[in-house]
Amino acid sequence: MKYKEKLFLFLSGIFLTCLVLGNIIGTTKFVKIFYFEIPVGVLAYPFTFLATDLICELYGKKRAQFLVIVGFTMNFFILGLMTLGHILSDAEGISAGTSVFESVYKFMIGNVIASMIAYLIAQTVDVNLFHFWKNFTKGKHLWLRNIFSTTGSQLVDTILILLILYYANNLGDDVNKLSDLVKLIYSSYLFKFCFALFDTPLFYIGVWFFKPKIENE
Repeated sequence: MKYKEKLFLFLSGIFLTCLVLGNIIGTTKFVKIFYFEIPVGVLAYPFTFLATDLICELYGKKRAQFLVIVGFTMNFFILGLMTLGHILSDAEGISAGTSVFESVYKFMIGNVIASMIAYLIAQTVDVNLFHFWKNFTKGKHLWLRNIFSTTGSQLVDTILILLILYYANNLGDDVNKLSDLVKLIYSSYLFKFCFALFDTPLFYIGVWFFKPKIENE
């Protein structure tokens, strides 16, 4: 297998792993990082945008959009497997974690449905914004298309997923007013925005390191 395809599989693996992890743990716990109060699933999700931006730059729009569709399909696959596990009879007395599974499943239903809607829209926005800025700058200014595509798409993602979870009553008792929701959206997006600034050097390093290897293969 060529290096180019191995790298694509590696980046796809990061993307899908972070996506699956983010959907499963979702809003099961909120954590504090400095001044941010964010769902624990958000810790994994920004890496999906870094992966798609690298794939956009190294492999083009079609490959990135294909991965977005694969990830969207995996949401259904995960939900189906978890639902099957929920429906099947419990072999009582063997596992001590049945209640944990059911609790995670309860939270995951709302998370996956919200994520499927927000994810497909936000990742599509990310891919299209990335290529809009790439064409607009005639292939120059990596930082500009990385930051603008990521921050724009993550704003869409944050608003959509938390809005859906709010109306589905899948957030905690402390989020019972729209003003509480706005604060949560602000905190979650600010964390993602800071991560987008942080991942720009990672994006540059990735392009600098991987692109010559792909082109010289």
